[in-house]
Amino acid sequence: MKRHGILNSAIAKVLVDLGHTDYIVIGDAGLPVPSHVPKIDLALKAGTPTFQEVVRLVHDDMVVEQTIAAEEVKEQNPVQHQFIEQQFQGNVVYVTHEEFKELTKKAKVVIRTGEVTPYSNCILQSGVFF
Repeated sequence: MKRHGILNSAIAKVLVDLGHTDYIVIGDAGLPVPSHVPKIDLALKAGTPTFQEVVRLVHDDMVVEQTIAAEEVKEQNPVQHQFIEQQFQGNVVYVTHEEFKELTKKAKVVIRTGEVTPYSNCILQSGVFF
């Protein structure tokens, strides 16, 4: 049995299989998921698990080269905006929400959280540790 890191087998497998520049999406409960992109649904009830919990855990287990978020988060959800900026130390690119949804079509997976606050979504672009 795995001792550290993410225990969810689907997420752990996705992380191990990532190549440089691959995308994974961590989204709120309402983010539309493109039909061809696999979804790992962690939502148990409204608010559980939170966007921040899932982002922290995935980030701890993943080399993130860049993060992409919707521009709208800055005004519509300042708490999540501040979290994203702190978590990724300002290495965040902002696009419109419509552009964000288009980029999700290139993702290896969308991880759905139970978050129910607007624009609580991000795309993590895989980096390399060497």
